[in-house]
Amino acid sequence: MKFIFADSLDTIDPAYDFVADRNGAGRTVHRDDQYPHEFLEQAPYDGILVSRGIVGDARYPGKYSEAQLMRFRREGARRFLRYPLERFPDSMMMGDCGAFTYRNLPEPPYRAADTAEFYADGGFTHGCAPDHLIFDFDEVGVERALADVPEDVRNRYEITLQNGSEFYAEARRLGPAFTPMGVIQGWSTKSMAEAAQKLAAMGFDYLAIGGTVPLKIDQIRRVLAAVRGALPHSVRLHLLGFGKIEELRSLEEFGVTSFDTTSPLLRAFKDAKKNYWARASNGDLTYYTAIRIPQATENNKLKHKALEGSLNQETARRLEDAALKGVRAYSAREVSLDQGLDAVMEYWSALNWDEETSPTRRAEAAARQRKVYATTLAARPWEDCGCRVCRESGVEALIFRTSNRNKRRGIHNLHVFHTHLNEFRQEPV
Repeated sequence: MKFIFADSLDTIDPAYDFVADRNGAGRTVHRDDQYPHEFLEQAPYDGILVSRGIVGDARYPGKYSEAQLMRFRREGARRFLRYPLERFPDSMMMGDCGAFTYRNLPEPPYRAADTAEFYADGGFTHGCAPDHLIFDFDEVGVERALADVPEDVRNRYEITLQNGSEFYAEARRLGPAFTPMGVIQGWSTKSMAEAAQKLAAMGFDYLAIGGTVPLKIDQIRRVLAAVRGALPHSVRLHLLGFGKIEELRSLEEFGVTSFDTTSPLLRAFKDAKKNYWARASNGDLTYYTAIRIPQATENNKLKHKALEGSLNQETARRLEDAALKGVRAYSAREVSLDQGLDAVMEYWSALNWDEETSPTRRAEAAARQRKVYATTLAARPWEDCGCRVCRESGVEALIFRTSNRNKRRGIHNLHVFHTHLNEFRQEPV
């Protein structure tokens, strides 16, 4: 079971100065930055997924700048991402159309022919047909017939199948080095199973299941059971955007060949609690909350407080500096845990002060936060990890602050997750 990382230009500056909080001297964006597979000694994934919606084009701009778009089309995906097959043998270079980016359009902005051309220009090994997201999903015991399904949903279903048929014909021209992937969309387990059968009948032997991001794990399991049961075992399955990565056994149970996700990286700075990942002694994943010490001059909440006069900016900067020094001193074993936390929590209290909240509730909230931070710092997880992020950054990787810190923590999470997956794959069946 392969883990494919869905890239979105997630790079870091290897020369970033944590103390000064600035990039390395003379740094040029992207050229001097590094992807996770460059920064770490080993790639923390088995392949990379690039979405057309992220790359963009003249009609529908994506995340890439115009110069980056032109370089990508000129150089191809592997060279642009600095992910050569020679260094990363057997790795997948997968593409899709990024259906979420055009979810509000009546139909996809891409056609089968230009999608095949995009994959050919990019040198992709695998690519998905243009699909259209369906957000409806029937609950257990509810199986709507086609006539009872809203017209928009029916249209999306038919568009996805029609695009699949046209894409398979176009993709055959790309030769045997390219694997076309049909995309399954549906509003129920039955409709998704029927879509899978139709796509397999077209000739696809690798299918991607879409539209599962908002689904709960029990719903995903029902989809996998229905789709797997409707297909020959020779047809491989990929799960698009699988964020519930604690449920790997569900994927293994239903013979999923590959899945893509950004979850390990994104949770580093988008999750309220699970920011730093580690592996427990029993092999399970465990999580720690990063210590939030925002930049006093950049944080919107602090700037608003300064404007309204409830917090002096000089005071905020002094508290910020003391919090950083407190965490670093604790890491160096120069102060106790409580001493380090005192400085952090003084800044936290100033940041989260709310006149409308009673002193008792403020104190309770501070006590809860202190307990969470104490768990992180007391465990010293950065000392038990041998990845480059932790070796070079130490406790800085546990500080929730700037993009370079936060993405480093995400790269660490990718390393931990890929290590976890590798051991999971080696377990006896």
